[in-house]
Order: sequence, then C-alpha cells, then structure tokens
Amino acid sequence: MESVFKWLGKNLWVPALLSRLAMAGEFIPAGWSGLHDLPNRTAYFQSLHIPAPYVNALASTATELVAGVLLLLGLGTRFAAAALVVVMGVAILTAKIHEPQVHGIDTFMYLAEPNYVVILAWLVFYGGGKASVDARLSR
Repeated sequence: MESVFKWLGKNLWVPALLSRLAMAGEFIPAGWSGLHDLPNRTAYFQSLHIPAPYVNALASTATELVAGVLLLLGLGTRFAAAALVVVMGVAILTAKIHEPQVHGIDTFMYLAEPNYVVILAWLVFYGGGKASVDARLSR
C-alpha cells in the first residue's frame, strides 16, 4: 500500500494534466462562442444587472478563451487558473446561485461552476505539472 501511495504521490502530473485538459475543453469553446455571439452575451449580462455589460461580457469571454488556451498548453497555469476562478466566482454570485433549481448547498454543488472552482483552485496551488510548458521553461 505504501509503495502505491508513493507512486501516486510521484505522479501528480497526471491529474494536473487531466485537470488542465478538462478545463481547457470547457473554457476554450465557451470563450470562442461567447466572442462570436457577444450581443447575446451582453444582453444576458444586462439581464443580470452587471455593470458595463458589454465590457464585462468581452472581458469574461476573452478571459475564458485565453486562459483556456494557456491551460491547454500549461503555460502560466497558475495565473490562468486564478483568472478563471475569478470569472467563475462572478458567474456563481451573479447568475448561478439565483437559479430556480438551487435550493441549498446540496443542489448548489450539482452545478458545474463550483466544481470548476475546486479544480482551478487546485491548479493554482499545484501548477501545470511535468507535462506543461511551465515545467519546460523552469528547467
């Protein structure tokens, strides 16, 4: 058992890589589609009473796209993940927490966004792992 745990501890780059790929797979398409449908994203932000809806829609979608690409590459992983934690935090506070199906912590945790925050926060603390451009640059 100890040898298995030791091996797992030496190979944390695997979940880091999988986490980066999963988050990139979520945020690159979201950012891309948001930038290509900015009027609808702006209208949605207006409906949520977010100030400067166009600027914030543009900033959030650009952050999703750029940070998603950075996560895919493992370049500036901690910074990209931190930026996406902020985007997800704002999304949770302005939109997701007020959804009709959210009645408490149990239904809140079924939303994707809190789970993204957990994965992204882990990447902020751990970094991109061995299979990243960050690791190559640090050598």
